[in-house]
Amino acid sequence: MYPEVVAHRGASAHRAEHTRAAYELAIADGADGLECDVRLTRDGHLVCVHDRLLDRTSNGTGPVSARTLADLAELDFAGWSGAEPEIGVLSLDALLALVVDHDRPVRLFVETKHPIRYGGQVERELVRLLARYGKASPVSLEAAEVVVMSFSSAAMRRVKRLAPAVPTVLLTAGPPRKLPPWADILGPGIRKLRADPGFVERAAARGRPTYCWTVNEPEDVLLCAELGVRYLATDSPSATRSLLARPGSTTVAKPK
Repeated sequence: MYPEVVAHRGASAHRAEHTRAAYELAIADGADGLECDVRLTRDGHLVCVHDRLLDRTSNGTGPVSARTLADLAELDFAGWSGAEPEIGVLSLDALLALVVDHDRPVRLFVETKHPIRYGGQVERELVRLLARYGKASPVSLEAAEVVVMSFSSAAMRRVKRLAPAVPTVLLTAGPPRKLPPWADILGPGIRKLRADPGFVERAAARGRPTYCWTVNEPEDVLLCAELGVRYLATDSPSATRSLLARPGSTTVAKPK
């Protein structure tokens, strides 16, 4: 079984990350899943931004958490990449609506960022939003349309308290000392997998599939497929899907 291809911040090798254009391209390119990072605005809205500061990926400055949603609606989140301007931050609400309205199933992987000034409020707001969309009580991991991830153990424990059926991924740059019951999936980085290829088999033996980030090099894509990684996060879902279909290919695009 080949890995499910997850578009990391959308098709971010080809469009500005976390923009609607990046996610629309990822869906068009056949991504099995979409990955996004979320932060809370000052007025309590979840928005798709990776960095604590706005400076790298918009024409704004300062912390995301210090701005209201209305403030962020006036900023350009695409021009920094050389693309046409895309005015207004992408909210998680809008991204969920995009996924729900699509004519084929696309799984959404949502990473909550920590530490943040609002602490556990981000997970509480996330679960409330998932409940509004009817995504907070899946019958199984396979049926779940939304998966929540974090490097924060406390954040994942919080999600399990608030919405026990929502699958969680513990992201890690190295191996966890033990497999916690509140982590349904383990999320090693590709560097970890290169150094310790037996990780996937050991996790599977204990009932844990793996989500590997961020996989762009052809040899890494093929390694993940060989090892049995379940979910593969990549900046170029189209090239990665092509490579998995043609294992001899070396055409995976480098991110911008």
